[in-house]
Amino acid sequence: MTVPVESVTMQNKKKPSLVLTLSATGLLIGAGVATYFFLTQGKPLARDLLTGAHLIPKDALLAVSLTTDPRQWKKLREFGTQETQVELDKNLVALGDRFLTNHGYDFQTDIQPWVGDRITFAILTPKPDVSSGKSVATNRNNNSQQQPLVTILPIKNLAKAEQIWTQKFNLPKNTSSNVAENPIQEIKSKSGTKFYTAIIERRFLAIADNSQVIRQTINAYAESTSLIKSQGFSKNFSEIANSRPFAQFYVNVPASAQIAAAAPNRRLPAQVLAQLQDNQGLAGTVSLKSSGISLQGISWLNPNSQRQLVVENQGGNMAKLLPPETLMMLSGNNLRRLWKDYVSTSKNNPISPLPPEQLKKSIKNYTNLDLERDLLSWMQGEFSVSVIPNLPKEGKQEDFRAALLFMVKTSDRQKAEAVFTQLDETMKSQYQFQIQPGNIGNQPVVNWIAPFGTLTGTHGWLDNNISFLVLGAPITNRIIPQSQNSLANSQSFQNTVPSQPNPSNAQLFVDVERGMKNFPLPNLIPNQNMILGATRSIGVKSAISDSRSQRYDIFLELRKVKE
Repeated sequence: MTVPVESVTMQNKKKPSLVLTLSATGLLIGAGVATYFFLTQGKPLARDLLTGAHLIPKDALLAVSLTTDPRQWKKLREFGTQETQVELDKNLVALGDRFLTNHGYDFQTDIQPWVGDRITFAILTPKPDVSSGKSVATNRNNNSQQQPLVTILPIKNLAKAEQIWTQKFNLPKNTSSNVAENPIQEIKSKSGTKFYTAIIERRFLAIADNSQVIRQTINAYAESTSLIKSQGFSKNFSEIANSRPFAQFYVNVPASAQIAAAAPNRRLPAQVLAQLQDNQGLAGTVSLKSSGISLQGISWLNPNSQRQLVVENQGGNMAKLLPPETLMMLSGNNLRRLWKDYVSTSKNNPISPLPPEQLKKSIKNYTNLDLERDLLSWMQGEFSVSVIPNLPKEGKQEDFRAALLFMVKTSDRQKAEAVFTQLDETMKSQYQFQIQPGNIGNQPVVNWIAPFGTLTGTHGWLDNNISFLVLGAPITNRIIPQSQNSLANSQSFQNTVPSQPNPSNAQLFVDVERGMKNFPLPNLIPNQNMILGATRSIGVKSAISDSRSQRYDIFLELRKVKE
């Protein structure tokens, strides 16, 4: 697979890696890329969709398109560490072996001379094979676990392609069939494996290791049942168009959920599947920047879904209230609404990370407060949760290495103050804390002093309607009084958090490099330490575009291999 590979097909040569793109996004973790052509009813050309989108069946599970520009692949290899390069090259070679090496191809000699500037890989929904009654995905000799996959290569130089094709495989051999006047060529490589090809429009070469997959591809084009006919695909993909992306991807959310639900060892609960059916697509464009990888993404709802997104982009101010050394900040808007959404997706869901009823019960047990009535009822403005490191004085032993800071813009200050008063009483009577009023920068605060004399918490107001609660290290004097030297103005934040979309409804900033040094994380994902070790910082912004779609912009600031 690759593309300007320095020889994906040759074991002893240096191979370019598809890398953090497929790992970090695909995540995740995968990736995808942009296109030059697509057909509409009048068949005009366009430059804002996946290459070959008019050939990919609209019920395809996933499509990923990658650049063939050797300069971009060279630039990609500048990022990460030696460890990530080795690990991710393995994934690239595995895909290259399936569609190049195993069929006797070498990218540089057999494909690069004639191919266009992007190659697309699409995983299709398994279909029954008429001849066997089995699905395409389970009717292979070599690997019954492989999903039906088609590779679409745009042809930049048809004459050169036919010349190399004929020399390589002594074509024409035997044409196995014709579909919609597009001949399907069955080819047997020197290794004995068979694969199937078809040239469509004299502009695209489709390759698969199953003839049924090629038929699906040709029929999607001939019958106008391709990806660009999927509702919302063209409109939303154009929103994340980029003139020179490294990659783009598309995920068919409901179809993928159906496949996942059928997996015998990891079935999705019915309510999770129902929620996923509300969504239609997830797409993204990946671009290489001087200091890392940028992802512009968009998701949109199923046209038949009754769900409506609320356009409420009123975030983006919390970073101005935090100190520049903040390690992590997650901000959003309207906790009350977020909680309702969480309840609807998590209730009776066995794989939910924290069942809603359990969370409500825990808050009641520990604080004597009702989550929905006492807390969320006045938390309808912007909020943030942050981790701020302690800045210990030399020679002084500190009780906490960092503070957890919660801030929220309240819609009812009087009710909020009553809740804090009730919370103070609970900390005093139930946990034997001392409740001590104080002042910082002429602002009144309330301190919680633990039984052994340690300052453990502080709450107060930054202005007339933004309340805060600090737990852990005493960092209140770094948020009061407010300073121009804030996280929002720091170089790290500005270099990492995308400027768009603006306005936004949520932001995330993580200083991975400093955070890992001071606060090792539990293992949550495979190869976590390797991936985080190659990452300096992470920035995310999101916004509700309209009642049916949501935008996401993500930036990964990465280490350089030679550093």
